Amino acid sequence: MKLLRVGTAGEERPALLDAEGTLRDLSGLVADIDGPLLADDAALDRIRTAAASGELPELDAEGLRVGPPLARIGKIVCIGLNYHDHARETGAEPPAEPVIFFKAADTVVGPHDTVLVPRGSAKTDWEVELAVVIGRTARYLESREEAPAYIAGYAVAHDVSEREFQIERGGTWDKGKNCETFNPLGPWLVTADEVPDPQNLGLRLWVNGELKQNGTTAEQIFPVAEVVRYVSRFMTLYPGDVINTGTPAGVAMGRPEPKPYLRAGDVVELEIEGLGRQRQEFRDA
Repeated sequence: MKLLRVGTAGEERPALLDAEGTLRDLSGLVADIDGPLLADDAALDRIRTAAASGELPELDAEGLRVGPPLARIGKIVCIGLNYHDHARETGAEPPAEPVIFFKAADTVVGPHDTVLVPRGSAKTDWEVELAVVIGRTARYLESREEAPAYIAGYAVAHDVSEREFQIERGGTWDKGKNCETFNPLGPWLVTADEVPDPQNLGLRLWVNGELKQNGTTAEQIFPVAEVVRYVSRFMTLYPGDVINTGTPAGVAMGRPEPKPYLRAGDVVELEIEGLGRQRQEFRDA
């Protein structure tokens, strides 16, 4: 299923995009798309049954804002340097273990919402990423073979980053990752049953119409199942938590000088095969 949330910010309603591309209203069936729903197999089955029967009301998509596909996100765990080609372009050694940092849940905006270039920023960068959405509580998983059972679905994430704040200002990476609007998510949460192989997805990103990133999740150093297993050894993952699994080569930081960092007025578009497409206009905070 392709689950999404539509409406003005803070007033989104749950919806479903059916197999024919028609937007259907879920608000008469579920309160929202969130961790409790993703952990409730019976509720998900009711959605599937209603979708198959054609009984869900149609929504007029014209002019309707698409919000983040998930409400009340618990935490966003991010994996850095998780693509062989991205490590090469930045001159970094592939890590021996996953590099973990965090984004606050309040960085999440809709897939087509405006993204703000922070005040004082000269190095705002782009990163298309596969987001994993947790559907069952995961703690101390023993093997990567266990991990898929804990994944509710997948989405497109844009891990916007300010490289000076991240790398040159001391401390951890978090200062460059948690600026407001720095995690557009969506348009859909695609349930795991519709993504048979998360290690075979194409990722692409354009800036002002120019292709900048064109990669594949096959390049991941630590595949999705290993990331979920590994993270569960250090913290409990709850339904509704999100893991951003890293970005392929092609970021501004990895390009020759002068590096083409983002400025107000730039337009970024990004997509992942089968998971939908985002478009953001950048403006000054």
